[in-house]
Amino acid sequence: MTELQLWLRHEARTTERRTPIVPDDARRLVGNGVELTVEESPQRVFPIEEYEEAGCRVAPAGSWVTAPRDTVVLGLKELPGEPAALTHRHIFFGHAYKGQPGAAELLGRFAAGGGALFDLEYLVDDTGRRLAAFGFWAGYLGAALAVLRHRGRLRAPLTPTTKEDLDETLKPTADDAEFTGLVVGALGRSGRGARAAFATAGVDPTCWDLAETRDLDRPALLRHDVMVNAVLATTPVPPFLRERDLDTPDRRLRTLCDVTCDVGSPLNVLPVYDSTTTWDEPVRRLRDAPPLDLIAIDNLPSLLPLESSTDFSAALLPHLLDFGVSGPWGRCLDRFREASRAHGLGSGESLEH
Repeated sequence: MTELQLWLRHEARTTERRTPIVPDDARRLVGNGVELTVEESPQRVFPIEEYEEAGCRVAPAGSWVTAPRDTVVLGLKELPGEPAALTHRHIFFGHAYKGQPGAAELLGRFAAGGGALFDLEYLVDDTGRRLAAFGFWAGYLGAALAVLRHRGRLRAPLTPTTKEDLDETLKPTADDAEFTGLVVGALGRSGRGARAAFATAGVDPTCWDLAETRDLDRPALLRHDVMVNAVLATTPVPPFLRERDLDTPDRRLRTLCDVTCDVGSPLNVLPVYDSTTTWDEPVRRLRDAPPLDLIAIDNLPSLLPLESSTDFSAALLPHLLDFGVSGPWGRCLDRFREASRAHGLGSGESLEH
């Protein structure tokens, strides 16, 4: 690989404590010739001193906007609203290719500045399998929060924790009534995480995947007390739940957690809500009689920032060491070009970096 100038930015979202590169992996990048700058961040789970000790340069939060144009800016969640024109190549989860709100605006910012988006959701191998993902931890936390809510033990606002402490709260007690759980998308990363959390909670959930969702049995779905949706749809499918399903007289479903959070997208399989929930208000009541509570938090793994960051960083590291415009990164770039053209923005980037 040619010498890579990589810039790890501070996350604008105050509840985002994860990082795509942990200090130990930053040390490996620097040792392999990557020039790595790390922005100061008051909320990142790893202190800036650990990156300094790994040989990284340190910069103030938000200073990526003035970095040299050939710098590759690395993050996780959404960019701040400024600058209006994005001149750099950015690696993060853009959420801009499925018709989500704000997609056209984000792609337009790249077109205005000549930059490019390498969306981590589309960093895939030649079979389409994602190479770095937070899915397991998203599923684990989604099921964990759903169980805690159903048992009356979910406390708000949510705060980051460790797996050891979380598991202690998940363990069933003699006072906990039995309930039925359902994981939809049970064989994927998020589904495996959800199943693991249910197991910790002493619950053996029903597990549905492609075979069951291809010919969905909605009455059977509604007969479960707790449902966790871990399906990441890539093509339109009939919704799993519709508004009228929530008013079915014999509905047993009381707690619904949507790990995927495709709200606003035409690929949304749960079009029964129009906005996500938050750490401050993690639960929204969809129906009062009988009650139905929704949890739909779009950065669940940040509640276990140490574990989720360490796993993600280990998966991403080898691909950063091989960064370029071919292979997985080339597929990312092709997807960005396709999305830009679909919005009438041409190829979207100049690649004169």
